[in-house]
Amino acid sequence: MLNALICGIGGKMGRNIFEILQNDEKMRVVCGVDPHTPEGINVPVYADFKHINEDVDVIIDFSSPAALEGELAYATAKGVPAVIASTGFSQEQLEAIKEASKKTAIFKTANFSLGVNLMVNLVKKAADVLGENFDVEIIERHHNKKVDAPSGTALMLAEAVNGEFAEKRNYVEGRSGMVGRRGNEIGIHAVRGGTIVGEHEVMFAGDDEIITVTHSARSKRVFAAGAVKAAKWLPSKSAGMYDMNDLLKDIL
Repeated sequence: MLNALICGIGGKMGRNIFEILQNDEKMRVVCGVDPHTPEGINVPVYADFKHINEDVDVIIDFSSPAALEGELAYATAKGVPAVIASTGFSQEQLEAIKEASKKTAIFKTANFSLGVNLMVNLVKKAADVLGENFDVEIIERHHNKKVDAPSGTALMLAEAVNGEFAEKRNYVEGRSGMVGRRGNEIGIHAVRGGTIVGEHEVMFAGDDEIITVTHSARSKRVFAAGAVKAAKWLPSKSAGMYDMNDLLKDIL
């Protein structure tokens, strides 16, 4: 039985993971980290990583970049692998994650949905086949409480497309005013409203034809389930950086 720590256990995603693992035969939640103690959680919840007493086999993090420093310090000191599902990290924080992966296993991806990761492969293929004569626009839609924009998934899709081009394109996040002629760019547009769980669209616009690849998540549980799958897979791995492609190679 693997012992899991949920960082951000008081949030919606943290609670989803907690509920999924209530009757799981291979993993259990032994504690959580959150600045606020949530109701209905029957495991110890700590304000930070410094006070954890439980034996932990893996961290599942659906919190915010603010928790990263303490999490990485704990993970590297204890040799505990971490599944990092938060987004909105600075470049300095991304470097810190990379450095931590030299001491313990780190699983990081912008999106834990199997469908989204299939979408990444589809847009790579589209960019390769359509070539550089097509304009590329990415539209992402999320609920009105999402803090960061553009989403980590939108940036992941942009990187997937850009990786197929010989000449890399700049990212333009939204437009206003007289933008003039399109340049060598990929447009990324963020929409925030209501309770939208997550929608992503990549549009390839050429002369007289448009191809779009879309994904719509109808529940946060698809992301929670993917994170749990990663958390069960990661403890057997050596130190290093892992993502959904590594997981899918093993389980498919």
